[in-house]
Amino acid sequence: MSPDAAEGWPHPELIESFHGRFDFEAPPSPPETPADAEADARFRTVLGRFASGVTVIAAQTAEGPVGMTCQSFSSVSLRPPLILFAPTKSSRAWARIRRAGHFSVNILAAGQEAVSNQFASRAADKYADISWTPSAHHGDPHLSGAVGYLDCAVHSVHEEGDHYLVVGRVLDLEEGPATEPLLFFRSDYRELG
Repeated sequence: MSPDAAEGWPHPELIESFHGRFDFEAPPSPPETPADAEADARFRTVLGRFASGVTVIAAQTAEGPVGMTCQSFSSVSLRPPLILFAPTKSSRAWARIRRAGHFSVNILAAGQEAVSNQFASRAADKYADISWTPSAHHGDPHLSGAVGYLDCAVHSVHEEGDHYLVVGRVLDLEEGPATEPLLFFRSDYRELG
């Protein structure tokens, strides 16, 4: 880049504060040894014994709606109201959500396994045959039939290992029409009862 062109560019810190930092690096390499593979499998097996709910993180962007299934979701703080989710660094959906700066959390209901699978897939149109309404704040998708909805702004993003920890500031929330949640336990969907 010529010095004249470089002078016209915003400072890198300003660019990062608006867009976030993007490290275009290769995805993590596979385990190096059989012992590494065994340790990875054991880690997944033991953590798979922790039952969690299933959410779809969604946003309305300049390119249209985007969404991804996420089970690593948690509340963080009551005052101020903050939540957390953890997308992988390689997530294309998260890159678009981060640029939007806002998102909705759809807490999936029992019986919404197909919705979860669709948003976990690499389908070109994850919203095909999915009924949703736009949120009042930013038009972020509220998927029909969910247990609950939270409309959030990106509060902070932290890099940890091969994931980001995204803290969202809750702007609005509401209960959905369903009352029974979809659960994930030992690598499979479950329901209460």
